[in-house]
Amino acid sequence: MKLKVYSITGEDTGRTIELSDDIFGIEPNEHAIYLDVKQYLANQRQGTHKAKERGEVAGSTKKIKRQKGTGTARAGSIKNPLFRGGGRVFGPRPRNYGFKLNKKLKRLARKSALSAMMKEGKIKVVEDFDMEAPKTKEFIKILKNLEAADAKSLIVLDELKNNVYLSSRNLPTVKIVRGSDLNTYVILNTENIILSEPAVAQIEAILKK
Repeated sequence: MKLKVYSITGEDTGRTIELSDDIFGIEPNEHAIYLDVKQYLANQRQGTHKAKERGEVAGSTKKIKRQKGTGTARAGSIKNPLFRGGGRVFGPRPRNYGFKLNKKLKRLARKSALSAMMKEGKIKVVEDFDMEAPKTKEFIKILKNLEAADAKSLIVLDELKNNVYLSSRNLPTVKIVRGSDLNTYVILNTENIILSEPAVAQIEAILKK
């Protein structure tokens, strides 16, 4: 599979890059994608929620009324969940929402996500993505040259470049990641993917394992 290589000015360099069909051209496995995205979102949850139960709320343990003869239900404590200010029944407790997935399945999910984006024509390759100085206006100009200014864009580099990061951090629709940090959720949660040539080699080296 071949793609044209562009410069950051948006011009066609006249060169093409060969992309691995085993990574960018497979039939997407939707279940693998689902599991990987589910794991990613589960890992974002802090799991620090906590409600006080009957034994944890403050209050007297004195029996609040006599057992019989009141005409109402018996009650032994003001901390009873039935009363206002009482403990909560089966309230949430701190927990870890994460779960394990096999490495092979996670690789399959990333390959599937990249292949799905490739089928939709949402991947573009640039020869290099670097800036001499951190300038947001210049960065926006580059995005316009690459026809990626009006949509959510993911820029994948082989290494984080400080000027590129500083130029893009005020733009809510742009995300910069390294090829080694690429995950299924990030790939699918965008409308354009711009890969630098070194990043392509990095991604293929990781996903071919």
